[in-house]
Amino acid sequence: MAELYPPIEPYEHGMLDVSGGDRVYWEACGNPEGKPAVVLHGGPGSGAGPFWRRLFDPEAYRVVLLDQRGCGNSVPDAADPATSLAANTTGHLIADVELLRERLGIERWLVLGGSWGATLGLAYAERHPDRVSELVLFSVTNTTRREVEWVTRDMGRVFPEEWARFRDTVPEGERGGDLARAYARMLADPDAAVRERAAAAWCRWEDVHVATAPGHRPDPRFEDPRFRMRFARLVTHYWANAAFVEDGALLRDAARLNGIPGVLINGRMDISGPSDTAWNLAQVWTDAELVIVEDEGHGAGSGAVDAVVAATDRFRA
Repeated sequence: MAELYPPIEPYEHGMLDVSGGDRVYWEACGNPEGKPAVVLHGGPGSGAGPFWRRLFDPEAYRVVLLDQRGCGNSVPDAADPATSLAANTTGHLIADVELLRERLGIERWLVLGGSWGATLGLAYAERHPDRVSELVLFSVTNTTRREVEWVTRDMGRVFPEEWARFRDTVPEGERGGDLARAYARMLADPDAAVRERAAAAWCRWEDVHVATAPGHRPDPRFEDPRFRMRFARLVTHYWANAAFVEDGALLRDAARLNGIPGVLINGRMDISGPSDTAWNLAQVWTDAELVIVEDEGHGAGSGAVDAVVAATDRFRA
């Protein structure tokens, strides 16, 4: 069984000036002469914490991490209600990743993404397949309208009481419609109490719908009001717009990835992001290996970590 590599610190970091006046934080760690890899974190809005560095052999890899627009150490902070999200779309994030690659003088790199990062990784690789050496994705999502509807409405069949509280936080007239969009509107309300109530309810539901595997623990980051606001604003922004990607396009265009080795990793108990998304991709992207981890839910549990590290170890040469 694989294990996380020991904690390491960046040997280099900086702020990348990108379009729209945003500045994106990035860092590099491991071996400056090693195989390049880039990490695309989840959320949207989670930020690239130290955990991600430990998924790679630090002797073999030059690991680049970035905090996507509006989160982590990037500025402006989406937790601030005055921060516009107009220039925060999948297209903008893809352009940021490419700009960073060029700035660092990297020709091709391994792309690692989890959950939302899997959606972004697919979108980036399909746009720039010549820049991707390998692709490792876990808790695989495409952020389609159907997937958003599944998480925000259909998961109520699994957690009916919790979902009813989630639904009933929005105004009564909006409860039968697009809940992600309703929450996005509440999170833009001029009344701070409305915004805070929406952020707390959204993050409470986030903690529920991923809790399908034994041993799940609530995410402690949701105890931080600024993290809650940042996370909720960015997730609802992207979900209300189905990731700003033509619906079904990521699966349709997955054949562009043929010729790129990859691994798709999903938990059997991941009801939040069911395994059919990864399975369907593997039918089109035939160079991908599909790994289903039994008794694993959504996120980086021990089984998923084992599979991710095994994949990066395999590709380190």
